[in-house]
Amino acid sequence: MVPQTLNTLGPLHGYGIAGRIEQVSGNEVLLKQSTIYAYLVRLQQSGWICAGKFYSVSERGGKKLSADATYWQRLSIVMNLILTVPEEEETKS
Repeated sequence: MVPQTLNTLGPLHGYGIAGRIEQVSGNEVLLKQSTIYAYLVRLQQSGWICAGKFYSVSERGGKKLSADATYWQRLSIVMNLILTVPEEEETKS
């Protein structure tokens, strides 16, 4: 969620990233300051984001984000198929 937020909105500080994720999720995902900053450190150490005054997606992070987005889209389609199987089909199995 963090790299996608940065990719969409551009450079942000941690508070802005957390706020945007909370907003987009309809407040289903609530992030504590300690959680978001610990995760930002891990993303920076992995080379997926860059940090200056604000955080931004690195070139490596952009490539990872693209691959991850494809994976999550496929997984979402499969999960939707599984979760919407009519009851009569479930009992045949």
